[in-house]
Amino acid sequence: MLKYSLRRLLGMIPMLLLISIVVFTLAKLMPGDSFSGEIDPNNTDPQYIEEMRQKMGYYDPLPVQYFNWISDFVQGDFGKSTRFKIDVADVISEKVPNTLLLGGTAILITYILAFLMGTYAGRKPYTLADNLIGGFNYLGLSIPSFVAGVFAIYIFAFTLNWFPSNGSVDITIANGTFEWYLSKFHHVLLPALVLGMLSTASYTQFLRNDIIENSRKDFVRTARAKGTPEKRIYNVHILRNSVIPLITFLGFDIVAIISGAIITETIFTYPGIGQLFLQSVSTRDYPVMMALTMLFSFLTLVGNLVADILYGVVDPRIRLD
Repeated sequence: MLKYSLRRLLGMIPMLLLISIVVFTLAKLMPGDSFSGEIDPNNTDPQYIEEMRQKMGYYDPLPVQYFNWISDFVQGDFGKSTRFKIDVADVISEKVPNTLLLGGTAILITYILAFLMGTYAGRKPYTLADNLIGGFNYLGLSIPSFVAGVFAIYIFAFTLNWFPSNGSVDITIANGTFEWYLSKFHHVLLPALVLGMLSTASYTQFLRNDIIENSRKDFVRTARAKGTPEKRIYNVHILRNSVIPLITFLGFDIVAIISGAIITETIFTYPGIGQLFLQSVSTRDYPVMMALTMLFSFLTLVGNLVADILYGVVDPRIRLD
């Protein structure tokens, strides 16, 4: 498995190089630049803007710009944000903890609910409870996240006043105190519930259907014929085979943790990586936008690798050579 992992990691290098070319090209094809909106004769000297464009290398040939960017990038220098006027690494690192908290909480909610509802519906198919769970799943699949977010804010933040509607922490509380951590969790819970419960629908259906399908296979009939207890049949024989599809989702969820569901973060004005990416696109902040895109691409490849490795852990029949 170690050789397989190393081989996959080395195979990511040409893939990331190709992705970097595509990302850089698409960024340069966007109209305008980060200084386009700053040209105001009353506030900003146009000559200063031109000097900054020269300094940033915007007038260099595209191959030269790409080489300068990628050579600095591989050395850990992501450039300086044209919007925040600080290093891109500092901008991203400031938002990462919020997104990790949001994504981790959402995934925890997703897997707990999906496992509980999926296993129950799979063990008792076509009952009233199974139909109710199925109705919840179809409702979750049909509602867009931005609609669910707006309704959640209106009901739970404005009407019931159970959760705050925006931000990541109460700014009046001292940083690092116990009340500060409680405030962080209180602020993240509502967007995490929206994000997690919408993802629960597909996970629950996959687990339910796999449990029903596996319960009809020959190895289950053989186990029943041998007198194996029904609880052991479900927990060992059926459930272990049924969780394999969820492992695929877990690999891709690594990307979801960092990207932080751009729409959800925007609706709740939650200061994470997703909202930062959207802002960098709208303000043409090329260094931040390209660094985040490369980060998402790298995590996608890592997520695929993690999913493949977990396949072998869950199912010993799968061998990674």
